[in-house]
Amino acid sequence: MSAYLILYLAILSVLTSASVVPQNPLLSQASPTWTPGPLPLVIWHGLGDNYKAEGLRSVGDLAQEINPGTFTYFVRLDSDPSSDRTATFFGNLTLQIAQVCTDIAAHPILSSAPAINAIGFSQGGQFLRAYVERCNKPPVANLITFGSQHNGISQFQSCAATDWVCKGAQGLLRGNTWSEFVQNKLVPAQYFRDPEELEAYLESSNFLADVNNEKVFKNETYKQNLMMLEKFVMYLFSEDTTVVPKESSWFSEVNATTGKETKLKDRPIYQEDWLGLKTLDEQNKLEFKLAKGGHMQLTDKLLKNVFKEYFTPKIKNH
Repeated sequence: MSAYLILYLAILSVLTSASVVPQNPLLSQASPTWTPGPLPLVIWHGLGDNYKAEGLRSVGDLAQEINPGTFTYFVRLDSDPSSDRTATFFGNLTLQIAQVCTDIAAHPILSSAPAINAIGFSQGGQFLRAYVERCNKPPVANLITFGSQHNGISQFQSCAATDWVCKGAQGLLRGNTWSEFVQNKLVPAQYFRDPEELEAYLESSNFLADVNNEKVFKNETYKQNLMMLEKFVMYLFSEDTTVVPKESSWFSEVNATTGKETKLKDRPIYQEDWLGLKTLDEQNKLEFKLAKGGHMQLTDKLLKNVFKEYFTPKIKNH
């Protein structure tokens, strides 16, 4: 048994099992239904973060400042912040996304709105896209992703010296990426995609190959649901060294050996419209945005502009 596997099992022995997603106790509390105004906003945080993080809450405050009356829901996989953070590293994404679909559909405010807006930070972006593709009830109107790994990662991010949860995940990813165990337990492994290991990826990927419709069978529901978006906006950070390759935020593929980038529009996923991205683009609903700085170095100015441009209710002319 490898040292990293031992470390992983030790972590799980003192944490709630990440393969079982707990019910959200917050949903049992009585809440009012949606009232006409700004659409509710759903935010899914990134790797190593938790739904109660102060920085995340400040984003919700900005949304309320720009569009008063905005109800913001922070996706969580456990009501305990520490366990929610652990779930960003360990768990089965199919089960996690199914639980989020259930939670959102059962939420009295979100489920009573005609639609919701959504922001995904880092890996939360591709997870929210999976929500759109796999359930989309209530439907997402505008999906904004920041530094997300839509075309996967070919290298796992570095860990802080004392972050043993991260280190355990990193060790498992490097040594056993395509094993059934890792593909069902390690979150970043489920969106790992190395063009030089494409055959293994297509055969073994538990998540990304499916939601990107890269397998032989193309899920038409994924395509139809994604084409329902009013806007799909993807932000890439200009100096991102956390996401490798950073161009994944725009669905680009990068050859790790030569450094050659194949942009989305030159790939079969776009040209054959596997996900409806070409259709969205032709309808001016697909946008590629560049944010200056490193991974998740967001400014209030940028976020406020996003809230104004994409989330401010449209005034209907009578």
